Amino acid sequence: MDVSIIIINYNTYALTKAAIESVFDKTEGIAYELIVVDNNSPDGSGQQLKDFFDNKIVYVQSNENVGFGRANNFAFEYAKGRNIFLLNSDTLLLNNAIKILSDYLDNNSHVGVCGGNLYNQNMLPAHSFSRCFPSVFWELNTFFAGFPYKVRYGKNTNFNHTNSPLEVGIIVGADMMLRTSVLKMVGVFDPNFFMYHEEAELTYRIKKAGFQAHSVPNAKIIHLEGKSSSNNVEKLKIQMHGLKTYYQKTHHGYCAQIIIKILFAFTVLTRIIVFTVIGNKQKRQYWQSAWRYM
Repeated sequence: MDVSIIIINYNTYALTKAAIESVFDKTEGIAYELIVVDNNSPDGSGQQLKDFFDNKIVYVQSNENVGFGRANNFAFEYAKGRNIFLLNSDTLLLNNAIKILSDYLDNNSHVGVCGGNLYNQNMLPAHSFSRCFPSVFWELNTFFAGFPYKVRYGKNTNFNHTNSPLEVGIIVGADMMLRTSVLKMVGVFDPNFFMYHEEAELTYRIKKAGFQAHSVPNAKIIHLEGKSSSNNVEKLKIQMHGLKTYYQKTHHGYCAQIIIKILFAFTVLTRIIVFTVIGNKQKRQYWQSAWRYM
């Protein structure tokens, strides 16, 4: 088996169905299996997917919503592929991306994880990777509204505009191609994460083991980012928990953690002040929520 493709479903029947169909439509030239994990969807979408695709997928039912990382961990137990591809339910393949990424891993033994270029529904470049791990520099970049990254990385900050593979920090979890042997070496997703930043922590361990993360621009995928999540405040709360967990798990020193907290506090306070002055109530409330979840 070349690739085990894993998709997590939670109340997203139409999106997940479209993602699965795009895999069947675009993927050729490799042997693959498609594993769908339902995160105990209360709308019954998991059973609908199981009934619709019947024996075309490996269906795994979770008895609770365990989040992104732990749901993928369930699927890892069933995966038979030499490589494992994590694909979000709100994605659509534009080309034979899975074969392109799998072949890339097979031909580059120093790479432990790779991903393609993501596009939004209007076919504009979307966030496909991060050049750096969360750190003091990461927080400085946020404080200065992305300017430091633009100075350092130019237009290739989070999307690969080149025609060549690019070494990056973190491939977003929407399309991660992982080498199974590397995953067995470093371990699966940390169960302390519910969602967000678990891919950063896993990639951190992959890089510590001596492997690289690469962006492969020839693999092209639409990412309907946000379509599978609608509550921005709840999403922010989960993101904040994930980021704090990442810093704890990756053993940032005491001084670094203090600097990170101060930088983030300044970021939040300045945003609250700015959006209060210009009268943007929605964004002011968003950053006020961020302050509560610090």
